[in-house]
Amino acid sequence: MPGFELFGEEEKKQVNEVLETGILMRYGFDGPRKGIWKSKELEQAICQTFGSQHAQLTSSGTAALTTAMAALGIGANDEVIMPAFTFVASFEAILSMGAIPVLVDIDESLTLSPAAVKAAITPKTKCIMPVHMCGSMADLDALKQICDEHHLILLEDACQSIGGTYKGKHLGTIGHAGTFSFDFVKTITCGEGGVVMTNDKDIYTKVDAFTDHGHDHAGVDRGADLHPYLGYNFRISELHAAVGLAQIKKLDLFISIQRKNNQILKSYLEQVPGIQFRVVPDPAGDSASFLTWFLPTAEATEKAIAAFKEAGIMAGNFYWFANNWHYIKKWDHLKNANSLYPLSAAQQTALTNLNKADFSKSDLIMSRCISTAISLVWTEEQVHEKGAKFLQVLQQVLS
Repeated sequence: MPGFELFGEEEKKQVNEVLETGILMRYGFDGPRKGIWKSKELEQAICQTFGSQHAQLTSSGTAALTTAMAALGIGANDEVIMPAFTFVASFEAILSMGAIPVLVDIDESLTLSPAAVKAAITPKTKCIMPVHMCGSMADLDALKQICDEHHLILLEDACQSIGGTYKGKHLGTIGHAGTFSFDFVKTITCGEGGVVMTNDKDIYTKVDAFTDHGHDHAGVDRGADLHPYLGYNFRISELHAAVGLAQIKKLDLFISIQRKNNQILKSYLEQVPGIQFRVVPDPAGDSASFLTWFLPTAEATEKAIAAFKEAGIMAGNFYWFANNWHYIKKWDHLKNANSLYPLSAAQQTALTNLNKADFSKSDLIMSRCISTAISLVWTEEQVHEKGAKFLQVLQQVLS
């Protein structure tokens, strides 16, 4: 992880085919593009690879989440339940729709706690949005059951778990809609990009229009398109799609390398008394982009982080509890509603109330958690060397 580690001639070939036509936009210019439609081709490959009936590319994973919410009818003052551990884009997309992010505790899967979700449901709840963090998945059976019981939307933020599966189905294809991010550090990359996947034709039709200023794309003349809905410019370019088209053909290779390196590294950490590993609801479906593990206490974890830094092996290890991007502890701009544009009164109240919310259960998990990113370019010898260093340092820390 991620796909940019294994760029090659395949990406260059796909991009050069676009450059040779000079048509970088995904729509129109039918003649000059000479039959080169990289975005359409990548959307078809996404459907075939992940088993989704429909796919619509976007300019980013954030745009994909925003688009999915619009198509699902999530808007002003609707509540969307999401985890306290995610990436900032998850709540940014919710706020951009005028909706209210309701952050709740995670469990040791590092994803939504079903018990916390149940406790957070109100008459305003419209959607449950699990975020499949660090390559693995939420307990989708439990969350789907909650959605069915309360007639709620299930929207999967699968931006960090491309290639992962749950009981034989790809993450991102199980809910009413799901999203991937193809930014530079995702499992496969377009440089920048994202996708909305759905098995519902009506949702797809809305998604298709929303990403392109509301164009219905019903005719052959773009200038004569009708606009049944308001929309935005969330289009991907042909250059970005071309990179993704080369990358998606390598996905199986990427996942196999991740799983091999992950298992070797885990075999060393398993030798350390007191180390526990993340709960994975379906171990066979873990994309293995990260190896996530817990030390016995927060104090021991902080000591391990300091020892890793001293030994020069901290690179690629993430202590999310103190990370500015991924955990509510550091999201002061969210909790203080620091927005450049006016938020609604309901949004303001919900965000400032986060300052008083109790996330002690999540704190207990995150303060003991380290995630190790799995590289695609490590040799087997390097993985064993890294594991041996981990083992040595952790045995000293925990002795």
